[in-house]
Amino acid sequence: MNPFQHGKRFTLSEGQRFLLLAILIGMFSGLMVVAFHIMIDLISWNSLGALSGTLRYGRLISPALGALVATYLATRVFPAARGSGVNQTKAALYISDGFVDPSTVPGKFLACSIAIGSGNSLGPEDPSLQMGAGVASMLGRIFHLGRKNMRLIAPVGAAAGIAAAFNTPITGVLFVMEEVVASWNAGVVGSIVLAAVSSVVVVRWFLGDEPLFRIPALQFQHPSELLVYAAIGVVGGLLSAGFIRLIEVLHNRLKGLPHRTQLIQALCGGLLCGFVGLWLPEVMGAGYDAIDFALHGRFPWDLLLILAGAKLLVTLICFSTGVPGGMFAPTLFVGAMLGGGLAGLAHHYSSLVTSPLGAYVLVGMGTFFSGVFRAPMTSIFMVFETSASYVIILPVMIANTISYFISRRLHPVPFFTMLARQEGIDLPSAEEYRSTEVLRVEDAMQPLPEGMTLEQAPPIYPDVTLDAALRLLADHALLCVVSRANPQVPIGVVSILDVRRAYGFPESGPILPETPEASSQGQGGRSGQ
Repeated sequence: MNPFQHGKRFTLSEGQRFLLLAILIGMFSGLMVVAFHIMIDLISWNSLGALSGTLRYGRLISPALGALVATYLATRVFPAARGSGVNQTKAALYISDGFVDPSTVPGKFLACSIAIGSGNSLGPEDPSLQMGAGVASMLGRIFHLGRKNMRLIAPVGAAAGIAAAFNTPITGVLFVMEEVVASWNAGVVGSIVLAAVSSVVVVRWFLGDEPLFRIPALQFQHPSELLVYAAIGVVGGLLSAGFIRLIEVLHNRLKGLPHRTQLIQALCGGLLCGFVGLWLPEVMGAGYDAIDFALHGRFPWDLLLILAGAKLLVTLICFSTGVPGGMFAPTLFVGAMLGGGLAGLAHHYSSLVTSPLGAYVLVGMGTFFSGVFRAPMTSIFMVFETSASYVIILPVMIANTISYFISRRLHPVPFFTMLARQEGIDLPSAEEYRSTEVLRVEDAMQPLPEGMTLEQAPPIYPDVTLDAALRLLADHALLCVVSRANPQVPIGVVSILDVRRAYGFPESGPILPETPEASSQGQGGRSGQ
């Protein structure tokens, strides 16, 4: 029957509106990221290009003024635009039911364009993620989504923003799943994928379909090279843990200074960045061109290591002093220079290095990213999408995994979790979810008593979580545990007492311990009887 006949209106269900909205979010986020990149390039050309060519110390003045103006905008005019963007997006999901302040998008756009375009050592990816979440929040309110879907709208926009910034849809989806959404379902994944794909389509329509970096031909010549890749993973893990710790200490101490010093701190951060840039201009801004040069062997290995150290320093200062911008691009820069420098050093003293230098630069990018942000799957697929080469997968997996475990061991608190706690909020971490032990029916079940029959007891498998078992135990005294290979034969039973025992609760009595107030009230009640 035609839904328009007999005066009936054609309406979309909540789920259909959410999927349609995901496509629109991707399109608008893609357009916004295109404009964001154009604005950064325009400011960079006028500040680092024209100004530096006119004034002798223009390269010193530009990032200082840019940091001052950008921080003023982020702290005084658009306070909702503060922060790197990842934690603010997670807060929208877990705290504010998907609401992102409307001023976030223009504030982030202006402040970060000025900060990055003027040469401060920060990147556009994290801000793009938050702006995507802001666009999603606005469209969600326009579409009158319910509370449940509004909460999920922020990660959909985040995936669209970061996918457009990297021009890599899989990377955008995986990062949001690894870092932003601690628990998810198939419906959420479908919307996130739709938004990421549509945003990348828009970006490629305007900016072309070329990847972020021009990757030279790669090849894997000898298994002995894996030792070098493993060494890059070890150094990357050690350095990333130390980098997180330095940011933790410095950021915390600077936050303890009087509020009126914020602009002075940002000015000093910009001055230091410009000062280093007088001798090493490659460390200024996002640094994509320098990474491209390193991939094609334009820098000697010793200069690569110097650039890695200098970028670490200026990024640490810029980010800790509150200059608006993201951390993704600087970590890619440091990892790229570190990988190439260590490979060049190994080649200087041994014959283990047989592949082109670009392969080690590419592996280093993912290695440091994995160690800092604790997103190993994202880093692996980011390198794969960027290089479009299966040859690089095995070295990347080895180096990234080593870096991830070393960094996690030395600094257990993830980067974004550490920043959130310094801000006084407690946000869930996907890494903590992955490391939490899940109790299952097999951890609580008891052997089947002899002669006992359980025809009326609902069956349940031993690998099912105790949470699912509790839902059934609300209506049944016992559950019959059966094997998936032979469901007709019971192998055990599980009751509410068994579940309590598995969770460590007493077998009888209240689950919560009795408080002194409750105890005294109970005694008073008994004495009065």
